Amino acid sequence: MTAPSTTDTREAELLTRVLSALLREDVVGLRTRSTLVPRPDGDWLRLAAPEGDALLLPVAEDGYQCVYAARLPLLVRESDGSGLTSYESVLGALRALAEPEDRGGFDAFTEECRQTLATLRLHAATRSQVAGRLTGRYGDDPARWTGPTAGLAYDTLAARLDHPVYPTARGRAGLGEDQLRRYAPEFHPRFALRWLAVPRDAVALTGTLPRFWPTPKALGLPEVEHTHVALPVHPLTVGAPLDAALRDAGLSDSAVLADRAHLDVVPTLSMRTVATAADPSVHLKLPLVTATLGLRNKRSIKPGTLVDGAVGQRLLEAVIAREPRFRDTILHADETTYAHAGHELLAVLCRRHPAGLDDSAVVPMAALLAEAPDGRPVVDHLADRFHDGDPLALLDACLTLLFDWQTTLFGYGIALESHQQNISLVLRPGSVRLLFKDNDGPRVNTERLRAALPGPWAFDDVRTFVRDDGPVADLFATITVHLCAGAYAFGLARQGRAPLPALLGLVRDRLAEAVGRLGGEAGAVLRARVLDAPTLPVKAMVTAGTLLTKERSGAVDINKHYTTGPNYLRGAGGSA
Repeated sequence: MTAPSTTDTREAELLTRVLSALLREDVVGLRTRSTLVPRPDGDWLRLAAPEGDALLLPVAEDGYQCVYAARLPLLVRESDGSGLTSYESVLGALRALAEPEDRGGFDAFTEECRQTLATLRLHAATRSQVAGRLTGRYGDDPARWTGPTAGLAYDTLAARLDHPVYPTARGRAGLGEDQLRRYAPEFHPRFALRWLAVPRDAVALTGTLPRFWPTPKALGLPEVEHTHVALPVHPLTVGAPLDAALRDAGLSDSAVLADRAHLDVVPTLSMRTVATAADPSVHLKLPLVTATLGLRNKRSIKPGTLVDGAVGQRLLEAVIAREPRFRDTILHADETTYAHAGHELLAVLCRRHPAGLDDSAVVPMAALLAEAPDGRPVVDHLADRFHDGDPLALLDACLTLLFDWQTTLFGYGIALESHQQNISLVLRPGSVRLLFKDNDGPRVNTERLRAALPGPWAFDDVRTFVRDDGPVADLFATITVHLCAGAYAFGLARQGRAPLPALLGLVRDRLAEAVGRLGGEAGAVLRARVLDAPTLPVKAMVTAGTLLTKERSGAVDINKHYTTGPNYLRGAGGSA
C-alpha cells in the first residue's frame, strides 16, 4: 500500500500525535476492537466498522504509555486504499464510529486541532525572531541564563515544545495570532495589567500583598481610595468575560475598572501566571477565559484552589520539618497570599519565589528537551556546564532527588500534581535542587497521613482525600513516573543521547533505590503498584478533557481520569 503524499509535515506530525493519543485512550475501540495485521512495511491495526469501510492504522512499537504509536501514512480506508491525511478527514472518519451523543466532542477536538496547527505554523515562522530576542537579552548560552528573570526565557522555549501526552497542547481555545503574540509565553512579550477596584467587603484577602500593589488612587480612581481594593485583571479577560463575571458576582454597579494599565509583566509557561518585570521572583496567577489540555480544562481560578494551594504548601513544609535532609534541596514557592471576589474570573494568587536564586539556573523541567536558540536541546547546554557534557548524569542527579522526595511524601500518604511545568531544576556547579509550585490538586490517603501528621489539613476540594493508597499511587505513576521520568528516558533516546534500555534502567534503578529507602508497607505498595505491576495507569486526557462529557466519561476529575498502558520499567534493570 502506498503512503499518501503529505505536503504539510507539521500537519502530519500533529496527526501522528493525535492518532497515537486516541489509540492510547482507546477512542472508538482503536486499541481493543482492532485486529493486528502484519504487512511488508510493518504492523497495521484494522478497525472494522459496523457499517461502511474498515479503517487501517499503521503502527510502530512504542512502549511509552502504549504498546504502539501511530506512524505514516496515518489512517487509510480499506476499500480503496485512500489515505486520510488531514485532521478533518481523520476525525470525521472516527466521529462516524462514535456514539451519536459523543460526536459533538469530535467536532470540538477538530477545532482544537485547527488551532494547534495554526499555532505550530506560527511557532515555525517566528522561531528565529524569538531566538534572537532571547539571546539578545540573556546571552548565547542558555546554561548561563541565571536567576528568576532569565528563568522566563526557559519558559519561552518550553512553550514551543509539545506536551509528552496531550497532542494539541500548543493550542489555546479562542485565541488568535495577535493575542498569542501579545500575551503568550512563546513570544516572550511584556505587557501591562489592567486593574479592577472592588469594594473591600466583597474581597476575601489572605496574606500580605506586595509593596508594589497599587491603591485605587494610584490607578486614577481617588473617589474609591478608602472603600475599594485593587485586583489585577489580565487584558484578555477585560470586556465581555469580565462584565459577565461582575454581573454574576453582583458587582456590576460597585466595581470600577481603571482606565489606566499598570505594572509591566512577562508571561510564564502557564500563560495565566505572569512575572512582574520589576521583580520576577513575584508571580501573579490570574484567571483567563481560554482552555488548554482540553476544552474543559479552563484557565479560570476557582477560589477553593487558592485555599488548597496554601494548605498544600503548609503540609509539605510540615513534612520537611520531619525530614530535615530535604531542607536545603527541596524549595517551595510561597503561595499563601491570594484574594478573590467570589468568582473564578475575579481572583489572584501572589506567588513569591524563595530568595537566593540569582546565581542559579532556574529551569522548568518542561524546558529540558526543548530546542535552544542554537538548535541543540536545553539539556545539552545544562549538561555541558554542570555535568561535564553528560546529559545522563544531569538526569541521574535530578531523578535521585525527585524520587527520594516523592517516595517520602508517599510514605505520608501524599502524591502531588507536580508535573513538568510545576517543578524547576535549580542548578549551580556541584548542586541540584528542585523548586515546586502549584500545590493544589494532590491526593492524600487520610489514614496514612493521620498516623504521621494529624493536622487538620483543611483542603477545600473533597476529592483530595482518599482512604487507601490506590489513588495516591495512581497519581504518583502518572505524574512523577510518566511525566517527570519516563518522558525524559524516551525523549533522550529519541534525541540519540543514550540507548533507551540504559535510560529506562536508570529510571528504574533510582526509583527502586528510593522505594527501598522508604521501606515498610508504603514501600511495598509502590513496588507492587509501580515497579513490578504489569500495567500502569495512563492519563486519558483527550477523552476527559474534550471528547466526552463528564457524564459519559465518568471522570470525577478530568486531570485524574485514567486508562492503562504497559509498564516500561518492568524489563528495565541493571546500572545505566
